[in-house]
Amino acid sequence: MSGCAGSEPFALRVLGDSMAPEFREGEIIIVEPSTTVEDACYVVADRDGEYIFRQLKIENGRWFLQPLNNKYQRVEIAGLSAIKGRIISKSNGRGRQRKSYL
Repeated sequence: MSGCAGSEPFALRVLGDSMAPEFREGEIIIVEPSTTVEDACYVVADRDGEYIFRQLKIENGRWFLQPLNNKYQRVEIAGLSAIKGRIISKSNGRGRQRKSYL
């Protein structure tokens, strides 16, 4: 994710099926690094030096990254400092089927 200013939105391509069925492999997600996050929003976070895309769950002061596909485990993160941005929209990559998440 180098080459972008820290506060500029950026695009990523979904890899794998951990966020299916809402996000399918190959779709493009737009990430806004300078917006607020809240429970149940979709985020990109740093976990052990690797970027991971999941749904944020905040429970009893603890922060978790929850996959939508139950084949994968949810993981705990340190908190807000691990969040790199919130997903604000997606597209199937062909300019059709856009959806907003704000």
